[in-house]
Formats: sequence, structure tokens, C-alpha cells
Amino acid sequence: MTHPESDLPGRPAEHAPDERPGGCADPAVGLLLTISEAIVLAVLLIWLGLRGLGRSHAPVDSGAPSASGAGAETDWVPTIAFGVLALVVVVLATVLLRDRWYWAGGIQVLVAVALCTLTLTSAFQADAPPGPAPAWNSPHCRSGGDSEECARSGG
Repeated sequence: MTHPESDLPGRPAEHAPDERPGGCADPAVGLLLTISEAIVLAVLLIWLGLRGLGRSHAPVDSGAPSASGAGAETDWVPTIAFGVLALVVVVLATVLLRDRWYWAGGIQVLVAVALCTLTLTSAFQADAPPGPAPAWNSPHCRSGGDSEECARSGG
């Protein structure tokens, strides 16, 4: 006697076939996404670089915060920008892995880890206090006066 669960010729399969993308589509999508994210990151770095140049050359009276001025505010824009890009890549990796695009999702996980590292590095650099002036470059004052007198004399 034949059981109804057995696979007979001509009988439709009861379970859905594997719907993973075939061939080289999965790695190609991963590579294409990585290239597009590299382009977005390059544009972001150029924008942040030009923004930093503008901040460092801004006059003190303009109202724009100066990166070199005393009491300058911490610039969190690079950290936020890298964090948003990392978040987009994490969401994209999650969607790809849930839809069984394992190569593309795995590549996106690696890109997300690199972007999260970049974000944390940016956060720690933004929060770090400026270092002391190098001692080898500072002139010595030999007049015996206070530091203000030495600063006016240039030596």
C-alpha cells in the first residue's frame, strides 16, 4: 500500500523549492553594493574634508565654530554621518540575509563591521582633548619674566 506522503511521479511537491538566487547573482550583488557604498563613503569623506577646511579657516566673528579656537565645540558630524551609513549597511545586510542572499549579506556584514569601526574611531577622535604643544618647537624665554612677557618677546 502506498502512503500519501510518498513522492510519486507527476505528483506536485509539497514543500516550496529553494528560492535562493542562482549562479553568480548573489556575489555580484554583494560586489555591486560594496562598490556603491565605497562611492558614497568617498563622497562623504570629501564633504567632511571640505567642511573641516571651511571650519578651520572661518573668521572668529562669523559665528561659525572654529576648530582651532579655545573652547571649541566637539564636532560630532563625522561620527553621526559614519554612524548613519553604518546603520544603513546593517539594515541592508539584515534584509539580504533574511532573503537568503548569503554572499551579498555576508559581504555587507563585513562592510558594516568596517563602518562601525570607523564610526567608533571617529567618535573617540572627536572626544579626545587636543594634545600638548610639542616641547621641541617652543622657544625658551631667558629674560626671567613671566610667560606673558616671553610670549610678547617671541623668544
